[in-house]
Amino acid sequence: QVRLVESGGGLVQTGGSLRLSCAASGLPFARSTMGWFRQAPGQEREFVTSVNWSGNSVYYADSVKGRFTISRDSAKNTLYLQMNSLKPEDTAVYYCAAREGVSILKYSEPRDYAYWGQGTQVTVSS
Repeated sequence: QVRLVESGGGLVQTGGSLRLSCAASGLPFARSTMGWFRQAPGQEREFVTSVNWSGNSVYYADSVKGRFTISRDSAKNTLYLQMNSLKPEDTAVYYCAAREGVSILKYSEPRDYAYWGQGTQVTVSS
């Protein structure tokens, strides 16, 4: 019943921008922590960023601080990831994830999230 669908991935040159979207359904979106993870070939899935239910607690991995921005639109049940100044090392499959609950805590491990999207490919050419 819970469904997270990512979109917006693609091929972009170094220094370019992409905006990813995650449409959520069957989920208490307004009282859930939402996050973005990414996984490159041969690598473990890694935390990118997260935002809590209210939008007041936001966390970023050091590798994307100053370049990526997470946001959420409760009216649309949609999570966004604005990615600017993209680098080749940002190349990965990007996954949207959800954790039910009202919290301000940082959830940075895949096991912290119960629901996942199918992923969208982001490729940054050098």
